[in-house]
Amino acid sequence: MRKISKEEYFKNFKNQSHIEQMKKVERQFKAVKNEATNATELTIYGVIGDSWWEDSVSAADVDEALQSISGDIVINLNSPGGDAFEGIAIYNRLKKHDGKVTINVDGWACSAASVIACAADELFMGLGSMFMIHEASTIVWGSKTDMRKEADVLESLEEGIIDIYMTKANVSREEIKNMVDSETWFSAQKAVEIGFAAGTNAASSITDDEEVTQLKAQMSALKDELAQLKNENQKKPEPVKQNRAARLF
Repeated sequence: MRKISKEEYFKNFKNQSHIEQMKKVERQFKAVKNEATNATELTIYGVIGDSWWEDSVSAADVDEALQSISGDIVINLNSPGGDAFEGIAIYNRLKKHDGKVTINVDGWACSAASVIACAADELFMGLGSMFMIHEASTIVWGSKTDMRKEADVLESLEEGIIDIYMTKANVSREEIKNMVDSETWFSAQKAVEIGFAAGTNAASSITDDEEVTQLKAQMSALKDELAQLKNENQKKPEPVKQNRAARLF
């Protein structure tokens, strides 16, 4: 197996309609402590696996960052995929983390990035984001024996990736395999329906807004009740003073 270029990698996608957009995803990798929630936010943008290109995020990058992080983490993910084995390594490293792992898909979670997304205890799809699964692929130069061996490796790799998908999916293994073979793109809502994601960030925001609205309404009603009680107390006549004899009569 030899290293391949970005152009060669993206040619493996059956659906070429989003390729130019995915090529523009720039590498971002940083960890920031959120003092308000006490969780660490980790940004993973760009191609997965430094074995191919310099502008990528590797399993070694993620492992190094997690060594200095304890507790809950929130990962903001936007990636067209990359090296399958690097994606699997990141998945397993995240599964070993000692805190809750929440992943927000900000744009793309394709190919190897879809494997990483499945490491989440809770996965949320951003509005307009996409989740894509497809066959593993490579480029081989050599004899027919070399090619047969590589085909066997790809089949084993694919079975392992389907194992990971099945930890989330609510459909049969055969259905997932067919989706992988045909290259399937899921909208945010479809990713929720099939079980990959717990929900969408848009839905979570709406729920929060509704809760705030309800609290404001309750506060307003309470203020009205207090104002009404105050007015009633002001209008209430003072009791007539009586002497002791009158009270005993």
